[in-house]
Amino acid sequence: MILSILFSTLLMAAPGPDWHYNFDQAKAQAQKEHKTIILNFAGSDWCGPCIKMTRDIFEKETFIAYSDKNLVLVRADFPRSKKNQLEPKQIKHNEALAEKYNPQGKFPLTLLLDENGKILKSWDGFKSGTPEEFIQQIEQALDAR
Repeated sequence: MILSILFSTLLMAAPGPDWHYNFDQAKAQAQKEHKTIILNFAGSDWCGPCIKMTRDIFEKETFIAYSDKNLVLVRADFPRSKKNQLEPKQIKHNEALAEKYNPQGKFPLTLLLDENGKILKSWDGFKSGTPEEFIQQIEQALDAR
């Protein structure tokens, strides 16, 4: 019994990906570390495909390990529930990002950007797949530039 409680506690405490919520800080980190950026537009509490992409790709150990070494992750979240509302400053920041990178308001929209913010690849929606397949698409986009 104690082992099962300990094990379930460890599972719940498993670290997820390190998301940034300030694009300028993320871009500065990407430039400093010579990494590319994943910018993910999501509706974390209402968009089914966004939630599925987070669960099936971004929260998987394979993707987390890859992103720790190669990417800077930025999440622009647009929750609808009052209990999940963001601070006004964050809402304004996310809206400015959407104006520049997601003017059509697609969810989820995931962009691969170079360290200067230039779009290298985009994923419109979430097509089921594995973290390994998603990483392979990132690598192909990086090889093509």
